[in-house]
Amino acid sequence: MSEQRRGRGRPDAYTGGLPDATPSPAGLSSAEAARRLTVYGRNEVPPAPRASVWRRVVQQLRDPLILVLLVAAVLTIATGDLSDAAVILLVITVNTVVGVVQEVRAEQAVMALSELSAPSARVVRDGQERSIRAADVVPGDLVLVGEGDIVPADGDVVAAAMLLADESSLTGESVPVDKAPDRDPSHATVSAGTVIVRGRGRIGVTATGADSALGQIASLMGSAPGMTPLQRRLANFGRVLAVGIVVLCALVLALGLARGAPVELMIVAAISLAVAAVPESLPAVVTLALALGARRMADRHAIVRRLPAVETLGSVTVIATDKTGTLTAGRMAAERLWTPYGEAVVQGAGYEPEGRVIRGGETITKGDAPDLAALLGVAMLCNDAALEPPSDRSQECRALGDPTEAALLVAGARLGLDRTTLDRELPRVSEIPFDSGRKLMTTVHRRPEGGVRVACKGAPEALLRPQILADPPALVRRAVAQAAVLAREGYRVLALASADHDEAVEPRGTWESGLSLLGLVGILDPLRSASKATIAACKRAGIVPVLITGDHPMTARAVAGRLGIAARDEDVTTGERIRENTAGELTGVRVYARTTPEQKLDIVQAWRGAGHVVAMTGDGVNDGPALRHADIGVAMGRRGTEVARQAADLVLADDNPATIVSAVEEGRRVYANVRRFLLYALAGGTAEIWVMLVGPFLGMPLPLLPAQILWINLLAHGLPGVALGAEPVAPDTMRRSPRPPEESVLGAGLWPRILFMGAFVATVTLVVGVWALDTGRPWQSMIFLVLGATQLGVALGSRARPGSLANPFLLIAVGAALALQAAGVYLPALRDLLGTEPLSPGDLVIACALSGLGHVVMRVQTRWWPERRARA
Repeated sequence: MSEQRRGRGRPDAYTGGLPDATPSPAGLSSAEAARRLTVYGRNEVPPAPRASVWRRVVQQLRDPLILVLLVAAVLTIATGDLSDAAVILLVITVNTVVGVVQEVRAEQAVMALSELSAPSARVVRDGQERSIRAADVVPGDLVLVGEGDIVPADGDVVAAAMLLADESSLTGESVPVDKAPDRDPSHATVSAGTVIVRGRGRIGVTATGADSALGQIASLMGSAPGMTPLQRRLANFGRVLAVGIVVLCALVLALGLARGAPVELMIVAAISLAVAAVPESLPAVVTLALALGARRMADRHAIVRRLPAVETLGSVTVIATDKTGTLTAGRMAAERLWTPYGEAVVQGAGYEPEGRVIRGGETITKGDAPDLAALLGVAMLCNDAALEPPSDRSQECRALGDPTEAALLVAGARLGLDRTTLDRELPRVSEIPFDSGRKLMTTVHRRPEGGVRVACKGAPEALLRPQILADPPALVRRAVAQAAVLAREGYRVLALASADHDEAVEPRGTWESGLSLLGLVGILDPLRSASKATIAACKRAGIVPVLITGDHPMTARAVAGRLGIAARDEDVTTGERIRENTAGELTGVRVYARTTPEQKLDIVQAWRGAGHVVAMTGDGVNDGPALRHADIGVAMGRRGTEVARQAADLVLADDNPATIVSAVEEGRRVYANVRRFLLYALAGGTAEIWVMLVGPFLGMPLPLLPAQILWINLLAHGLPGVALGAEPVAPDTMRRSPRPPEESVLGAGLWPRILFMGAFVATVTLVVGVWALDTGRPWQSMIFLVLGATQLGVALGSRARPGSLANPFLLIAVGAALALQAAGVYLPALRDLLGTEPLSPGDLVIACALSGLGHVVMRVQTRWWPERRARA
């Protein structure tokens, strides 16, 4: 873009008496600016106090399930089983390290706010302009800002010339805001971290650091909401399990002593049974399932910042999403065209000139539609923006200047108009710059045949007036009605008009009169291609989508209507109504417009207080507090600010909202696999307890030795149990409603299934033991082999997709465990360790055949006893 086009060198139009601004990189979005900046000193957002490493470690070890594992480790050491104790301690160490690392990373959310101020600022002190560090800006300073600058502090606009600021990262407003003194506060003030996209101005600094808008947002960041739904469920489960194990093992000890068994043997047996009943592989299963989910999501361009976040999305009942840059592309597009001769639609992506204009279902060019060529020709002439072609840094075209004007350039290019040719044929000779009070911009161009052409664009309410247009009143009324229709559909509407004059020079005061209306252009921030399908998939999965934006209520309502989030006006409320306490119950609506960062946080907390698990998606600084305090925060990676990314648990590297659906599916898979493991492990532990309790009444004083219990536990809960964490997602996962947030990890009918399978495995084992005892066979070795092998059969029957090779690791693990179980009765060294006797080939076949019953019964009860959860 030339210096003249950008406004430099034309003091009558642009400087307004302001000192010439030092050129700075133009075209920065708020997100791009935020990624480049660092600030030190007074004008910083103060970081939150950090906890010591030891305090973090202690907090991690206080988890009830970890406490159970610590007790299990002590008990295994007491029994001399050092290998099992080492495995348990390794699991505890890994989980503690992961938890501490996650906590440290979470603190970076507040620290990232310090990177949103400019590294330097131009101020006027003692009548002299000087460049200082942004950290040294103080209230009372006079700061100079120009196109491409990042505002270093909050302040009042003292003077402005065509000043336009992109505030989307702070407010969610998709359209840049005109700034001028002596206006209402929203137009007469600027905030730190916003980007100047056009013009220049003087800012009187009023607040810095913690007192600025960024500082106030930092105060809302605070700490994360605490444990994830899975962590809360497992913590409750750990408490119940600990009490249950103590009671049952005390009962086994009492029964053994009552029957005259040696005290030392029964104490060791009770301890061994306690260790067997603890599913010590559970943390490893959870970690593996989460890690696999994180890897799968990374393959889909979603980066998991906190590992538990993978499962949390599977628990989500409400998805609260920002609009600008999340559901929409975050860039303006001229999509609808209207002239007195008809309508047309512009199609294409981004700021690329590739695209087409459709009228009557057919693609047209400038030669096919002179009315559209005239409309977009004036839109390109009366325009101060420019398009930067792709470069090594970016593979896409970038807008320089006002994004709305850039959208007009793109629409003209898609019709076949060339900006360079228009500027050469109709060079600009004068202009009346856009003014937020007049809401008009007028340019004058020299015609090749002599005379001038006046091009004018502006808001419909400012341009569609008799003082400006010479058109018949009926035509003007048609245009006003059409502008209202477009506005209700969420478009920002611009009207365009022009007039040709034979005189070379006209008095400035007559330029904006006697014009001919060319038509209207509807501009909006278009929806992302995947947004509608994403919302539909969430609704099919029983998840409630809500829209929270800082944009205009009419725009928010239109976007929500297109996406199917809300269909009634009653589903929309505003930040003003929330502030005035006239919005009613915050969870009673689905669309929230004109919201502040504080109100976004209040909305998220209201849904959480109503018992929902809430996911928040966003990309701006204003989304940071809500992202931080939601059960899970999802940030856009490309367009998102550093604050949003640091506050989030999940970052979408490709900014594709469809990835959220994949993440929900992964989360549900993780939780299903945790429940699958618990069913398998607790059923095995229940079977062992039943065998130890009932066996003595059937003539078997001590059905299993302590070493045999620990060996079965090591094999069954080891690799096969961990392998269950890698099971694929079930086919109907995304057609079911979310599980209730208050539901126990053993809810939805899992407890009865555990008791049933435990009773079945115990019954098979005891029947074999009684038969072996009556026939003179080595009954204890038979019980040992059948109990372990039947549990492995249950593991095979627990698969999400039986009959497939979707998880070959489980097949390998079960096969290896079965071989080691058999080795326990045949290898001399293991026989001496475990106290077993070798079996005849016939007895081995019987034991292995009975293990198949575990697989069969598990599959039958899965089909006949499904989870009690409604379909979405």
